[in-house]
Amino acid sequence: MKKALVISGGGSKGAFAGGVAQYLMKKENKDYDLFVGTSTGSLMVSHLALGMLDDLKELYTNVNQNTIFSNNPFHVKVVAGEKVVSVRHLNTLWNFINGRKTFGESKNLRKLIKEKITKEMYAKIQQSDKEVVVTVSNLTANQIEYKSSKDCTYDDFADWIWGSCNYVPFMSLLEKDHCQYADGGFGSLVPIREAILRGATEIDAIILETEVTQLNRLPSKNPFSLLFDVFDFMLTHVERHNITIGKLAATNKNVKLNLYYTPTVLTTNSLVFDQKLMRKWWKSGFNYAKSKQEELMSEFRPDVLTDQEIEEGIEDVEDINLKK
Repeated sequence: MKKALVISGGGSKGAFAGGVAQYLMKKENKDYDLFVGTSTGSLMVSHLALGMLDDLKELYTNVNQNTIFSNNPFHVKVVAGEKVVSVRHLNTLWNFINGRKTFGESKNLRKLIKEKITKEMYAKIQQSDKEVVVTVSNLTANQIEYKSSKDCTYDDFADWIWGSCNYVPFMSLLEKDHCQYADGGFGSLVPIREAILRGATEIDAIILETEVTQLNRLPSKNPFSLLFDVFDFMLTHVERHNITIGKLAATNKNVKLNLYYTPTVLTTNSLVFDQKLMRKWWKSGFNYAKSKQEELMSEFRPDVLTDQEIEEGIEDVEDINLKK
């Protein structure tokens, strides 16, 4: 049996996925052979493959805008207690003046990847029986590519992780091997099918969106917010398509598939990195996975009654006594 952990894209919401993974690996003692990630998921899978959950938590609960962006295209301000995101027009103009192809630059993220995912870590992954796979979108060839730790050098793999995380045009564009690469989520936001193609027989997939749409967006106020909304709309439908294909493939191959969605909408802009919120999301992910496992256990153990069933049983007994 080959077990796989799949983590979708989701920017700062990756903190929630970290909490879910921590519970599954630490409390349920799940041991995965294959780790497949897209975007923020690709940033997490190396640590998860080595069981470095404490280091991953430290990483995900201490990042901010400056950690990610070398040229931040977003301005975050608090209005009536709520965070409002707008565009830094001067920053985007500066990028255009310098002949760059995107509104913002994420070179700081590239440095962070090299600092936090070291050559020593990569060597350990290659020496182990684990496989780590990241998803990138090849815009030049118009196709999705999956890069495995078994096939890359350290420097190449670090590039692929960075490329997978780059939500263009708000972040940097990876230019490599005469091709332009961007966020893997543009084509494969939830790479369940890829895990199945690589031989997984049991998959835990963490999806950083709610299972059912829970909000209506406010009208866009400028071209940048409109662009962000359009991208978000497209990615929502890419995600649903990926999940549908993944479920069909799992059924066809008799693969056990467990899906972990976020129970509520965490944020409407996952490119805003708030340390306080991300710490909260990590804890929420841990607690959600715990409740999900308890729910699954109650399904498999019909002899164990839930609190609601016990209360209903007591009420039935009381009704019978009253009739007597």
